[in-house]
Amino acid sequence: MIQIGTTVIDLSDAGTLMALAAGVVMLLVVFLLFIVLKRAGEAARMTSPLAGQMYQLGQTVRLLSDGQQQLAGGLTHVSEAQAAAQTNMIQLMEKRLALVSETMNENLQGSARRTAQSLGDLQQRLQTIDKAQANIEKLSGNVLSLQDILSNKQTRGAFGEIQLNDIVGKALPKDSYTLQATLSNGKRADCLIHLPNPPGPIAIDSKFPLEAYEALRRADTQWELNEAAKMLRASVKKHINDISDKYILEGETADGALMFLPSEAVYAELHANFPELVREGFDKRVWIVSPTTCMATLNTMRAILKDARMREQAGAIRKELALLHGDVERLGTRVGNLDRHFGQAAKDLEDIKISADKAGKRAHRLDNFDFEELAQDVPPTPVAPLPPKS
Repeated sequence: MIQIGTTVIDLSDAGTLMALAAGVVMLLVVFLLFIVLKRAGEAARMTSPLAGQMYQLGQTVRLLSDGQQQLAGGLTHVSEAQAAAQTNMIQLMEKRLALVSETMNENLQGSARRTAQSLGDLQQRLQTIDKAQANIEKLSGNVLSLQDILSNKQTRGAFGEIQLNDIVGKALPKDSYTLQATLSNGKRADCLIHLPNPPGPIAIDSKFPLEAYEALRRADTQWELNEAAKMLRASVKKHINDISDKYILEGETADGALMFLPSEAVYAELHANFPELVREGFDKRVWIVSPTTCMATLNTMRAILKDARMREQAGAIRKELALLHGDVERLGTRVGNLDRHFGQAAKDLEDIKISADKAGKRAHRLDNFDFEELAQDVPPTPVAPLPPKS
């Protein structure tokens, strides 16, 4: 038996023992539960700051995620803008390059055509030269001397006419003269120049007093020289009289005519040693000309013809001048437009250069972008307090 205070417990009783054991177990359970609750409270008090830190960490991670999404969107926008700018720049450069290429192709084609034409003309000229050289080589063996050709009066006359035709053909337009023109008296002039009135058409006749001149050149004695001089005076005087009678017709031709001497030597001899023949020609209104002076005279006639035709065509000339003025004005306008186009092209190239510089700077900044710096610059979001414990 055991006495606890005033209570006496009999250990020999089994029921009593069981009750006592149950009580002891209950006490132990209550004690353990108390200890567990105490430890749980301490654990809750210890984990409360950790939960706040975890919540704050979650908010920071969320902000970083939002910033990353915004940055990704900005990068996408910048990339799209850069791609669009590059596309526009490439299209513009392709257009400019196509225009430049087209212009260069046109210039090259024009140059090639001109070069080919020049080469073709050169080849034709070389072929002509080769043919002429072949003809010269072919005729070099049987060419006759000038003396042999001029020994016959008919061939001598043909020689003077050919030389006159060549000079007139070079000095005057084809519609301003007639070769071998027949006058109203039935006489035929070697050439008739159609000058306006006054002075009117003027005749040219070719004469070549070769025999008298050759006798003058071959004279060894004074008697032979005098005889040759008489022969030359008679021959030239006869030619002057024939031209004055045959080719100066009142109301049909001019009041003068030209006697063409196809030799500068004969012409110089007349003016140096036979001035009376020249004066007699002036009196008969027959002017003696050589190949050189004939060309100068014909050029003067050409100026007269040109002036007459300009007076006749004054209205047409004024009309053409008005058209020319309009063409010049249009040319000035088109030159101004071309200048504006070149200015716009220069401005476009400058804008392309600026856009390319900007795109390069943006790409350089994106290449050196620092994500950690961006995270440090984002301010922390305050953490909401935990709800009170119940």
